[in-house]
Amino acid sequence: MSVAPEMDDETTTTSTESVTSVEDTRREAQLRALDGGPVLEHVDGVSLMAGAANVIMQLSWPGVGYGVMESKVESGRLFDHPIKRSRTTLTYLAVASLGTDEEKRLFRRGVNRAHAQVRSTDESPVEYNAFDPELQLWVAACIYRGFEDTHRILRGEYTGAEREYYYQRGAVFGTTLQVKPEMWPATREAFEEYWTRSLEKVHIDDAVRAHLDIIARAGFGHRSTAKLLGPLNLFITKGFLPQEFRDQMHYSWTSRDQRRFDRMTKMIAAVNRRMPTILREFPYNYLMADLRWRLRTGRSPV
Repeated sequence: MSVAPEMDDETTTTSTESVTSVEDTRREAQLRALDGGPVLEHVDGVSLMAGAANVIMQLSWPGVGYGVMESKVESGRLFDHPIKRSRTTLTYLAVASLGTDEEKRLFRRGVNRAHAQVRSTDESPVEYNAFDPELQLWVAACIYRGFEDTHRILRGEYTGAEREYYYQRGAVFGTTLQVKPEMWPATREAFEEYWTRSLEKVHIDDAVRAHLDIIARAGFGHRSTAKLLGPLNLFITKGFLPQEFRDQMHYSWTSRDQRRFDRMTKMIAAVNRRMPTILREFPYNYLMADLRWRLRTGRSPV
């Protein structure tokens, strides 16, 4: 009978660190080889369950909140045209993360025509302009943060190299519009510093809060839909909101709520991982097909 040689703690630690180092180096090389590759590691349609929470985060800057509430683009107002507005918003996410440069250019042109009408007036409580790159950077940061949060819940944490890679690719959520590449914080660590500073500008007043609460309760659709889905959508929305935003919305959240939310999302994640790709990627795959049909037939992309 052979006996394996004993290894002291120092030798074991060195061996483990060496293996980890090799694995990290290999993974970093793989990610570098993906230059020009996907913005998202996985396209999970179920991540849209966090959509209302992300809208609250975006509109928590007064300039964004009032820009949306006072928009003169009647066809793009959620409460007036919920289906069209939702389609346009989700198509933006799809084309930014999955579209070609030409598709992004054409979609940007359509969005810019609408954004040209979104600017504050003398009667507006705050000053805003939809072309303001600082406001767009905040919106893009919220979108990226939302995708990172839902990935963690659905698929687990990124490794260090993965996190940095997909963060760099996430700049496209802003650069598809007016955000300059150099405005996107240089590293994921720098992004965290930007996020912390940006939280100081978060302020949801009574008017914006009432508007957002209707969205959280799915109250922008048919009355029966809101009655059926409202309570669940509100719970999911509160679950995905960081505490700073819950406080701004005057939402309560208990440890019992958190345990219930964790159980629910764990079950959803398990089902999602086992779904066929065509179903798991819906509606993003459908929206990209619809956009390409619109562009091919000369229709407006937005």
